[in-house]
Amino acid sequence: MPHRSITGLRIGFVSTRFDSTDGVTLETMKWHKVLTRLGNECFFFAGACECPDDRAFVVPEAHFRHPEIRAIYEESFSRRERAPETTRKIHLLRDHLKEHLYAYVRTFDLDLLIVENALAIPLNLPLGLALTEFIAETGFPVIAHHHDFFWERKRFLTNCVWDYLNMAFPPHLPTVQHVVINSSAANQLSLRTGISAALIPNVMDFDNPPPPPDEYTANLRADLGVAPDEYFFLQPTRVVRRKGIEHAIELVKRMRLKARLVISHASGDEGHEYEQRVRAFAEMLGVPVNFEAEIIRERRGRTPDGRKVYALWDVYPHADIVTYPSLLEGFGNAFLEAIYFRRPIVVNNYTIYAIDIKPKGFRAIEFDGYITEQTVEEVCSVLENPSLAEEMAEHNYALGKRYYSFTALEHNLRTLLYACFGTREEE
Repeated sequence: MPHRSITGLRIGFVSTRFDSTDGVTLETMKWHKVLTRLGNECFFFAGACECPDDRAFVVPEAHFRHPEIRAIYEESFSRRERAPETTRKIHLLRDHLKEHLYAYVRTFDLDLLIVENALAIPLNLPLGLALTEFIAETGFPVIAHHHDFFWERKRFLTNCVWDYLNMAFPPHLPTVQHVVINSSAANQLSLRTGISAALIPNVMDFDNPPPPPDEYTANLRADLGVAPDEYFFLQPTRVVRRKGIEHAIELVKRMRLKARLVISHASGDEGHEYEQRVRAFAEMLGVPVNFEAEIIRERRGRTPDGRKVYALWDVYPHADIVTYPSLLEGFGNAFLEAIYFRRPIVVNNYTIYAIDIKPKGFRAIEFDGYITEQTVEEVCSVLENPSLAEEMAEHNYALGKRYYSFTALEHNLRTLLYACFGTREEE
C-alpha cells in the first residue's frame, strides 16, 4: 500500500441500508460528518440509501429485507442442517454482491472502506461473505465498525451456518481495523476470535448545543396529547422487548404526580407482538400512554390527513423527563440524546451503562431491574425542583462534551486512519 495522507481520501461506507430512521445510519452520518471535516470525500454502498445519487451505489440484494436475502436468513436461523439448495443460493448472491463491491470501488476510485455492522450481524449472509472475500482477494484497507455481534442475540444462535459465521462475522484479516462501541464487545471479540479492536463509543455534537425550540413546536405537547396539568414522560425508542417499556409504564402508575408517557417510535423490524403486550399492560394498569410514531418522524412534515409531524429533536426539549428502562443496549443513543438536550433521565442499570457510561460520573435516576419506591421519589424530586434538574443537566452535558463529542470522535478516527495509511510530517 503506497503512503497516503489521512486527508483527501475517498472513503466508501458499506451497509445493508442507509436511512435516517436506523440507529446504525445515524452513527454512520456522524462519522461521515467528521471525516468530511477532515478533508475526505464519502460514498455509500447499500440496498437502500437516502444519500445523494452521485454518492450512492445501490444494490437491492444488499438489503436484508430483499426477498431472496430474507429467505436465506429464515432458512439459516431456523434449523441445524443446511439444505444444499440454501448453500447454492448463498454463493450465487455472494458472487453477485462481490462483483458489485469491485464495481463500487472502481466507480468512485475508493481508498478505504468502512463497513457498518455488515460484518457483525448476519442479517445478510451473502453480503458478509462477499465483503470478506473481496478484502481477502484485494488486501483493501477496511475499517469494520461493529455495533453489535450475532452472539449477543438469541435468535442467531440456532443456525446451520456456523461455517459462514466463523468466516465472516467478523473476518480475521490483516488489512481490517476493527472498531466496537463498548468495552464488553471488545472483550468478547478478543476472547472468541483473537481479534483486537479499537473502542469508539457513539457520540453527539456536544460542541454545538441544540438550538432553542422555535415557533413550529409551540403546540407540540398538545399535539402529542399531553394535558397542561400533566408531566410529559418521553420514551424515545422503538417498541421492542429489550427496551423494557413496562418499567416506564409502572413508573408512571406509581407517581404521586399526574403524568403521561409518550412513546416516539413504532415496533420496527421485530414484529408487533410486544407492542400489543405494552398496550395491554398500560390498559390493565390504567396508565395514559400515547403511541405517537405517526407524528414523530425523522423530519418535520405533514401526515396525509394534515396533522403536523415533528422530528424527534423537536420533542426532547419539551419533555419533562426521559425514560430509558432498557434491558440490553449496544451503547445507548437515547441516553446521549437526553444528555444533549439537557433532560433528566431515568435509566435501568443495563450492562453497558454500568460498565462504560456510569463510571464517567453522569447523574441519572437509576434502578436495577425493577422500579422501587426510591426510584419514584427521586423522579418526583427532580420534577418538583427545576433547579435540581438543571444542575444535573449541566453536569451531564459537560461530561458528554468531554467524552462523547465530535471532537473526541475526530481524535479516534485520526488514530484509525494513521493505522491504515501511516503519518507524514505535515500532519
